Amino acid sequence: MAAPGWSDRVRELLRRMNSFHGAGSSKVLCLPLMVAGQQVGHVPQAVAKRLGQYPSVFSVSRDEGAPAYVELNAQLASYEQRTAAVQEVLQELRAHQVFPCLKEWREELYSVRPYFCDTPLFSMERAATPLFGVKRYGAHLNGYTWQNGQMYMWLARRALNKPTYPGLLDNLAAGGIATGLGVKETLVKECQEEACIPTSLAALAKPVGTISYTYEGAHGGIYPECQFVFDLELPAEFVPQVGDGEVQEFYLWPLEKVKESIGSSDFKPNCAMVALDFLIRHSYIRPDEEPHYVEMVEGLHRTL
Repeated sequence: MAAPGWSDRVRELLRRMNSFHGAGSSKVLCLPLMVAGQQVGHVPQAVAKRLGQYPSVFSVSRDEGAPAYVELNAQLASYEQRTAAVQEVLQELRAHQVFPCLKEWREELYSVRPYFCDTPLFSMERAATPLFGVKRYGAHLNGYTWQNGQMYMWLARRALNKPTYPGLLDNLAAGGIATGLGVKETLVKECQEEACIPTSLAALAKPVGTISYTYEGAHGGIYPECQFVFDLELPAEFVPQVGDGEVQEFYLWPLEKVKESIGSSDFKPNCAMVALDFLIRHSYIRPDEEPHYVEMVEGLHRTL
């Protein structure tokens, strides 16, 4: 059997990154996570069962004839109360090694809210977000330059000690948006920390949209994510430098090589999607030349 072509590999990538929407996923079995009457996540059955053991913080409704849901105790009325109570539960679950994802504990809080524009209802440890299927946000940078009239893109190789996707290709700079930080603020911070891009240069990055997807992890966690995408044209003489150790090296590649890498297992999946979005927006991939163009564009923008 012939090896799958580039188009088939990219479509498979997009299917995997949107697996929560696909047939056979746990989507219909997950329980809505409700806070102050608003849904903010999707809780897998196994997680809901465990949360039911903490009635002072979570209640699991299973009224006959009515849809089941997980609800944060209404007596936890403030942002501070909810954050503290949920954190206490998560610390206990971590101590008992109940869920594998908690082994990646980072001491980094993510805001929980129905939509990005809403006021956060509480915050929770980043590593625990897949247990609740709450939406995570990040900022990613496509850094590019021109040489002899040809466009090149800077890519990073993740450090081997990274807890997730060690050693894989990444965008020039990227990071999750932690509680209290803005989108551009996060991007500029990551540019400085990961690639030693001066603040004055990183501030020139242009916001060009988002990509969204939801997938199920290997251990059953739910990952709804939205990445804010930025493009930054870098001076031809600029060379990124390894900063905080999250990256081991950088490459400057022509777009054809970037394109081929997108369809390989060498690229961190969501970062491959960011690079794919760049190629589409810059007309390197065109609808008259790529028969699955529409499917690819739609696969970059699936939301719950």
